[in-house]
Amino acid sequence: MVPPVIFCVHFGPPYFLILIVAGAGILGWEWRNVTQGRAAWIPAGLAYAALPAAALIWLRGDGDSGRMTIYWLFAIVWSADSAAYLCGRAIGGPKLAPQISPKKTWAGFIGGVSIAGLIGLAVAAFGSAPLVAWGAAGLAVAVASQLGDLAESALKRHFGVKDASGLIPGHGGLMDRVDGLVVGALLLALLKLPFGETVLAWP
Repeated sequence: MVPPVIFCVHFGPPYFLILIVAGAGILGWEWRNVTQGRAAWIPAGLAYAALPAAALIWLRGDGDSGRMTIYWLFAIVWSADSAAYLCGRAIGGPKLAPQISPKKTWAGFIGGVSIAGLIGLAVAAFGSAPLVAWGAAGLAVAVASQLGDLAESALKRHFGVKDASGLIPGHGGLMDRVDGLVVGALLLALLKLPFGETVLAWP
């Protein structure tokens, strides 16, 4: 999954659009699998797939600035997910939301958000925007990505399924892999609306 994403981001919106359309189709199919044919949920599933896709395309935009913004977003989401897992396993402690996701801990949540924020700040150090703004945005996106993970878990628990699908052996479906990215992309797009390139600017 990672190599085609990097390829499409590097070479620009036309290729990225192809990837997003294919991904949205898979997400829509997986949503239908999760909701087990309950028609009332299908429009919500389409929005769940389409809105983050549109946000990613808009954030990507044209030129190096958009590409670096997407790289920065990936760094935040992936590091938050990995750090939350490692900190949760290493430290343990009180559960974050035991009724939704029994394995997630407060230590994992705080560790994931903190480390992701630092990594985002380190990546942003190569940019020309104020680091305070990038640091705040990084922490916000890290929190959003963790909440997106919980939201996906709550949805699956609501419908009584373990994974979105069996598309990726041992890892569930595509939804299970991009739950944090879905919410993180939406939040970053919302943050960019009032500030534009004054916040998300790269040399």
